[in-house]
Amino acid sequence: MPAPTPGSASEQPVADVTVLGAGIVGVCSALALQERGFSVALIDRDEPGEAASHGNAGIVSPFSCVPQCMPGVWKSLPRWLLDPRGPVRVRFRDIPGLLPWAAAFFANTRPEKVHAISDAMALLMRGNIDAYRQLLKGTGCEGLLRDSALIHVFRGGTEPDLKHLGWRLRVDRRAPLELVGSAVLREIEPELSPDIDRAVVIWDQARALAPGTLCKALAAKAKRQGAIMVKREIKRLLPREDGAIDLESGIGTIRTDRLVLCCGVWSAELLRPLGFKLPLVSERGYHLEFIDPGVALNHSIFDVAGKFIVGSTADGIRSAGTSEFAAVDAPPNYRRADMLAAMSKRLIPRLDTRRARRWVGARPSFPDNLPVIGALPGHRNLYGAFGHSHYGLGMAPATGRIIANTVVGSTANANMSGFAVERFL
Repeated sequence: MPAPTPGSASEQPVADVTVLGAGIVGVCSALALQERGFSVALIDRDEPGEAASHGNAGIVSPFSCVPQCMPGVWKSLPRWLLDPRGPVRVRFRDIPGLLPWAAAFFANTRPEKVHAISDAMALLMRGNIDAYRQLLKGTGCEGLLRDSALIHVFRGGTEPDLKHLGWRLRVDRRAPLELVGSAVLREIEPELSPDIDRAVVIWDQARALAPGTLCKALAAKAKRQGAIMVKREIKRLLPREDGAIDLESGIGTIRTDRLVLCCGVWSAELLRPLGFKLPLVSERGYHLEFIDPGVALNHSIFDVAGKFIVGSTADGIRSAGTSEFAAVDAPPNYRRADMLAAMSKRLIPRLDTRRARRWVGARPSFPDNLPVIGALPGHRNLYGAFGHSHYGLGMAPATGRIIANTVVGSTANANMSGFAVERFL
């Protein structure tokens, strides 16, 4: 794509639809739009799959329908915040600004709200494994997605209560659960610590062995199909008199016809000058990836007490988890990553933790754990697909289909109100 003349908009949009953001949601949206016959320009300041799409835990689950805003979570919060190794951290200086978001979050913990949120999550998760297999077909990277279970493990004689709401939400949506003891667990996953004596296995899952590489493979497919890839940092969204949007970059202005905003946590700041005040916060996650770990895992393991996930990757074993509410540009607190070494070693005693890579990335989180997907009112041909919290990898294929259908003008067969930006306006 030739660079636009600095300070002026190009005469015509370079594609039917411009997708701003080349994470997994943006890339899946681009592919879905191409399938509907649109030409696409995909714009990002970085290469595809470099932000949260790179560093996630890699789980692709059709049954990930349990939100963070569960009833009773407030009871555990003080203990988590006071524990340096706890799953949630908030910098004291950030607490005042987070209070409105936290109030909305806790309002969503009411059971009737949780059931509605779970239904909406299930709608976006359903069929995601098959969708990825179809998207990966012909890329040469089909092996990046591997069949897997998700195993929730318990210690110290803790007996998981399958009547608890979190498990009932899964069972009601036909998740294949199995409660197993230590003997069966050793057959399924022999490297786990002997002090793990109970587990709930959720079958029929998949695991991305390199989530960032998977995103890059799909972006390369979109490019082969004609997508224009533009590496450019966008500074502002510029409304035109006709109601559409131009993009202001550091070296000029890019004209668009239809714009899909998939910028994760950065989406809210881009939209603020257009009159959207959205409760989207940066919920940073960390991971450690152990190189030459000396062991391999068959499945994804969720340590229920520690609230982190461990699984094999193309490069070793990745331990991911924890939430840190902090500004996107705040200095990384790599102690949040380093603490995962000892926790992972306790879970997998033979794990070699001596060589590891640290990573931090920002999850874009709304207080109801659901993204914004669809048309953004007040502007012509402006659409949003952002705010997927912990669930972007699992929700991306369905998000792309919804965006493509919305751009086409198709009527949805399901209730999309849970994803509408109007819920925050």
